[in-house]
Amino acid sequence: MKQDKYYIERVLKGDINAFSYLVDNHKGMVYTIALRMLKNAEDAEELAQDTFIKAFKSLEKFKFESKFSTWLYRITYNGAISKLRKKQIEMYDVEDAVLHEHEVVSVYNAINEIKKSEQKKYINEVIENLKEDDAFIITMYYLQENTIEEICEITQLSISNIKVKLHRARKRFYDELKAILKDEVKAIL
Repeated sequence: MKQDKYYIERVLKGDINAFSYLVDNHKGMVYTIALRMLKNAEDAEELAQDTFIKAFKSLEKFKFESKFSTWLYRITYNGAISKLRKKQIEMYDVEDAVLHEHEVVSVYNAINEIKKSEQKKYINEVIENLKEDDAFIITMYYLQENTIEEICEITQLSISNIKVKLHRARKRFYDELKAILKDEVKAIL
């Protein structure tokens, strides 16, 4: 983003107040990533603060080879992974399952019938129930609209690894959404 570059250059020239623009512009997504991964508001707030402190201290290392947001989200992601490791949360993959096209279409049709406000509620509920990695991948790819290559930059994982993680995250998202919608239909009936 051109505006980010302008403010980064101002900070590097000694105008530390210009950093507040970068914080204001990116604090929402930094916090969202932290919360999706850590599943705890206090830890997410702490990580968001740590991310901006680390970014400020390392700003001269940013070379504009990628978007500033990508660089910042990588700092957030790595910080979250470190916090999760410190808490010794066991992360493991579940068995890979294939989504059948008719299942995807049926959930898609069901979502389209729900009011927009309810859609957002269900999507957020599903994301909250996902594992940290899955929530991060879904958020970055669909909600933040980052490319697979940008997610690779953030996570330092290979393209094929991100594609596999995205596929698995979609499957888990679908399964969770299907369960929530099923429970909702039962509640209505």
